[in-house]
Amino acid sequence: MMMPTKTTRLIQLWLVSFSVTLISACGSTDEGDKQTSGPDFNMAYPPSAGGTMVDAMTGEPSGLIAMIAGESAASAIAGNIFNSLLKYDKNLDLSGELAQSWDVSSDQRTITFHLKPNLKWADHQPLTSADVMFTWLKVTDENTRTPYGSDFKLVSKAETPDAQTFKVTYAAPYAPALDTWAGLHILPKHLLKDQDINNSAFARNPVGSHYYKLTEWKNGQYLKLSRNKNASQGQAKIDHLLSRIIPDKAAQFLELSADNIDSMGLNPIQYARIFPSRADLTKNIGLYKELGNSYSYMGFNLKRKPFDDVRVRQAINYAIDKQEIIDGVLLGLGEPVASPYKPGTRWSNPSLKPYPYNPSKARALLREAGYADTDGDGILDKDGKPFSFEILTNQNKEREMTAVLIQRRLKEVGIEVNIRVLEWASFLGRFIKPKQFDAVILGWSLSLDPDQYGIWHSSQQAPGQFNFISYNNPQADKLLEAGRLELNPEKRMQIYHAFSKILLDDSPVIYLSAGYGLSAIHKRVKGISNPAPAAGIGHNTYEWHIPKAYYRNEMNDQ
Repeated sequence: MMMPTKTTRLIQLWLVSFSVTLISACGSTDEGDKQTSGPDFNMAYPPSAGGTMVDAMTGEPSGLIAMIAGESAASAIAGNIFNSLLKYDKNLDLSGELAQSWDVSSDQRTITFHLKPNLKWADHQPLTSADVMFTWLKVTDENTRTPYGSDFKLVSKAETPDAQTFKVTYAAPYAPALDTWAGLHILPKHLLKDQDINNSAFARNPVGSHYYKLTEWKNGQYLKLSRNKNASQGQAKIDHLLSRIIPDKAAQFLELSADNIDSMGLNPIQYARIFPSRADLTKNIGLYKELGNSYSYMGFNLKRKPFDDVRVRQAINYAIDKQEIIDGVLLGLGEPVASPYKPGTRWSNPSLKPYPYNPSKARALLREAGYADTDGDGILDKDGKPFSFEILTNQNKEREMTAVLIQRRLKEVGIEVNIRVLEWASFLGRFIKPKQFDAVILGWSLSLDPDQYGIWHSSQQAPGQFNFISYNNPQADKLLEAGRLELNPEKRMQIYHAFSKILLDDSPVIYLSAGYGLSAIHKRVKGISNPAPAAGIGHNTYEWHIPKAYYRNEMNDQ
């Protein structure tokens, strides 16, 4: 699971292929090289409608109003139910979704969106500019507990000249403006206007306008989606999607091997070691590898001592061997990171390098910060207290293994680390939102737009907002503010390069790696782009189809 930003929209194009799952009672395959019979899934069939696709997800959404839930599990499912005004196409260019077209004024301050005609909600009610206005009012309402509001509060005026037109004016040109409208799910005013959006039953029983609608949600087990006949974008090919909630990747893999699910995200061991040794799997299942728009990190609660001391944070950064994590946990299927941007993009500062593994430098910084082993037990002390803290993470084997490697390396420099692994909902609700933690191992999903105001700006620290580590640097704040207003790409790049340098020096988080998206999809699912375009294999899931000859024995509509 990833903690998402408001810029999760690009990754959602990819995640949508891994977050739609259903329950099945399909037969299993034999183990290893014994599998020699069965259907030939390499046969070509013309696209046809029908069937169900089975997938697995590690965490259960807290709700399906993405602006409130704020986690990728919710965004991925909700992304099949709700539309935004804009979307990214397969080449990562902006195109219309609910909007048929849009105009930007010459002074770059006003955007006018023209909605497609005859849009409807799944309950047959018309979808108009009034719904867009309602959604904007909700995301900017001070009573709405959302981490996304800051982007939309920059709109100084919003208008609905008619039912098909929505117009927004900014006080000043705002560089990520169009990107933000590609990430905001439009909600139905007629169902939510009299409700508290923070605690609405609508989050468990939503009505949207996209390809699918929710038909069943069984706690802790699955969410089932079925095709929406009023879909704003036309009809998807696959009839049903049902997300099985299986927190453990090993259990997911067993279900994949038994042909009980059609797709899952693999861990590096499954991808690099297990799959190549299983002829039955390679025959029936396709593998996909993509450098994702995400990175993993260890973040500190900067409100707690000793993490308010930059020397301590830097010392821990030097004490952790990141290449050891990439090689040992990811089996080399990752890239080192020195900024909060995807390696190789223009926003990633090429002059920055990760902190090298240097235990001697770590010990020197800890001594400078006042730590010494005064009682000879191998653990550093200060003011009579041992240097001991707890790392929290969710149920994710890669993160658990990473925590163990970090624990060992920190013990070598005199720091005692305890590890606690939690179920996702508890992790978020009991520890992240109330900031009851010392350090966490998590990940961020990002888009191509470099604006990360919502993650790092000091104003974004309220419960439920994304700056939950409480980072506060006035110089970084100024750069984040400037980056949102700069329209010149070269000048904007320099702003974010400078911001990344400050962040690396401050070490509020320790970058661990940028990982690859490793996915397995059964060959019964057709229509997957190969080779994958810039947006990844999930850019056209609405065109994926399952030939009738490959339907499984489904437990549908029970």
